[in-house]
Amino acid sequence: MLCIGYGRFPPNSLSEAWMTAISMMAGATCYALVVGHVAALIQSFDVSKRRYRDKMKQVEEYMSYRKLPRELRNKIIDYYEHRYNGKFFNEVEILQEVSECLRDQIVNYNCRSLVAAVPFFKDEDENFVVDVLNRLKFEVFRPNDIIIKHGTLGTKMYFIREGTVDIILPDGTMVNTLSDGAYFGEIAVLTNSRRTATIQAKTYCNLYSLEKHDLCEVLRNYPAIKSKLMFVAEERLQDLSRKQSSESFVPVDKTEQA
Repeated sequence: MLCIGYGRFPPNSLSEAWMTAISMMAGATCYALVVGHVAALIQSFDVSKRRYRDKMKQVEEYMSYRKLPRELRNKIIDYYEHRYNGKFFNEVEILQEVSECLRDQIVNYNCRSLVAAVPFFKDEDENFVVDVLNRLKFEVFRPNDIIIKHGTLGTKMYFIREGTVDIILPDGTMVNTLSDGAYFGEIAVLTNSRRTATIQAKTYCNLYSLEKHDLCEVLRNYPAIKSKLMFVAEERLQDLSRKQSSESFVPVDKTEQA
């Protein structure tokens, strides 16, 4: 295909042989260049998918190197599949590169469903909402994952974008369930105390977390909102204490007492 006459007219002299060889090499080079450009073009159609495959390959190599058990490997793969949905972006790097104005617009758009669903953000100062959104970090939890453990120090609070979580008392009693638009973890953060309950993911959960130091820094500029949030936190703490007391109270049978 790359020589003269498809092989039907072989070279009859040394010069023709050289010309045929040069022609074949030139044809092979052009063919390789075309194939390479086409392959590069196909890959460029969806860079995020290629990066995701590279990321998963790196994760699999890491799991093999650490000789992680099969069950744990499946959990890790499941986590990545749910978090990235087959596409991988370095969102932090992208947001750091754009201007502050563009960053605010991107964050507002990405979190528009969260802002609409969370009562915490409704009717609040727009600047306050933007300040909070710019400090949120996206986190994913699988069903049965422990998000918050009772007795640990409170370092962050969470907003539920999608999913359902259970509130569990130290004795194992499930006292409440939270879903899209709810927030939790603010009690220990605002009162500088330990976690009062365990929060466990009931379904796949897409959450946004807010670090304690970020929350305190934002609330320093909005004292009225801080007072409102403290009031809600204290109410929740009292309600949780009442539920815990009622669960621990066991009525005495008078017939047995007699």
